[in-house]
Amino acid sequence: MSFLNHLCLVSTETRLLLLEYSILVGIYLIFVPFILYWWMNARWYTMGKFERLGVYGLVFLFFPGLIILSPFINLRLKGQGEN
Repeated sequence: MSFLNHLCLVSTETRLLLLEYSILVGIYLIFVPFILYWWMNARWYTMGKFERLGVYGLVFLFFPGLIILSPFINLRLKGQGEN
């Protein structure tokens, strides 16, 4: 049997619960870490100490998602350039 046939055998409440969990996992592992990467990259040199402390707290909280995205995002800081 295919996956869709098995899914039809599951009750509506269970399918709704699986959808909700999938959305929460997507937010936790993909969406928020991506926004956090973007924020760190945009504000790295201009952050105040309390903003940096908050960002470090979010890095601790969303660490699994940051690890999942890390192979795909290049966050090397911009150097002085080649002279």
